[in-house]
Amino acid sequence: MSSPETPGAVPKRRRRLQWPILVWLTVVWALLWGDFSVANIAAGLVVALVVVVVFPLPPIVFGGKVRPVGLLRLIGRFVVDLIVASGQVARQALSIGRPPMSAVIQVDLRSRSDLYLTLTAELLSLVPGSLVVEVRRSTSTLFLHVLGVHDEADVERARRDALVQEERVVRALASDEELAAYRRAREGDPR
Repeated sequence: MSSPETPGAVPKRRRRLQWPILVWLTVVWALLWGDFSVANIAAGLVVALVVVVVFPLPPIVFGGKVRPVGLLRLIGRFVVDLIVASGQVARQALSIGRPPMSAVIQVDLRSRSDLYLTLTAELLSLVPGSLVVEVRRSTSTLFLHVLGVHDEADVERARRDALVQEERVVRALASDEELAAYRRAREGDPR
């Protein structure tokens, strides 16, 4: 039997209803229709129920612990990255006569956790100038579209920045065992 940390392993889906998702989908339904009548809410609940039953989400396994110092570093650095990248993208957008250079790069993450993969991808996509265009869950691989790439050094810098972002996520949320596994994977990686 494979554990959730095994690449490609899919945790068993829960058979119980996922109430927060039901409520969220019902609210989205009502907002899209712009009508909060009883009939519309009931219709939204029925649609949400069908979606949750037909397309159940796998559970996110969180066996880690919140590390306050790591979490503060993660949030602080994210805010700094957001501000700096916003300025860089604005400068590129205002540059007349020079089209912005970009590339799609492959980043092989070291952690095998779906949660850390998702958080890393979300944080990378929220920073202007980078966007996750594909995720390979089985290999924990991200494909990023990155602006401001002119040469191989820029590609390596973007790859290194993505790996550092993953490290901040792991250091903020990983259990002792997950952190030890991450460190072993990192030491085996020549990057």
